[in-house]
Amino acid sequence: MPAPAATTDEELMLAYAAGDAAAFDALYARHKGGVYRYLLRQCRQGGIADELFQDVWMNLIRARASYAPTAKFTTWLYRLAHNRLVDHYRASAHLTLVSADDEAHEETVAALPGARSDQPQVRAENRELGERLRAAVAALPPAQREAFLLQQEGGLSLAEIADLTGVGIETVKSRLRYALAKLRGDLVDLDDGLRESLG
Repeated sequence: MPAPAATTDEELMLAYAAGDAAAFDALYARHKGGVYRYLLRQCRQGGIADELFQDVWMNLIRARASYAPTAKFTTWLYRLAHNRLVDHYRASAHLTLVSADDEAHEETVAALPGARSDQPQVRAENRELGERLRAAVAALPPAQREAFLLQQEGGLSLAEIADLTGVGIETVKSRLRYALAKLRGDLVDLDDGLRESLG
């Protein structure tokens, strides 16, 4: 029987550490999408993101016995993801990110909300919008992109992002401010409501 939805992430992780497999299933269901998008938008290659994604969850499984809720679970989880990315970049001996694999995410783009989402024209517009958003995020400098994705995908606070990335809160604020300004500029011709959702 799955763990109840009202259970906190920290309680679920402690339950999983104590042997409750359903608690892991609940954590995975809650966070798989955000973690995957964070990794994909950082490395921008579907195959690599898949591998890193599996590694993050395997690292979580390995670390379950030593888990202590000293920080928010999402901060801990995204630290695992961040560390795995750093390891990947070190192993591949470059920090320059490569081109995106957008085709792997057509379903997500097609599922963007729209009043007439079943109509082919709306699906095409949503796909184009998704491609533009992904391209705009991909064009951000790496530090700005990471801060933006940790906030948007991970739901992390400024302090949590600062702790995870090893910089001050003011630096995180600056990175987010520059990222949002660049995204707004890149998407200036889009609907005002969408641009306002970027902050």
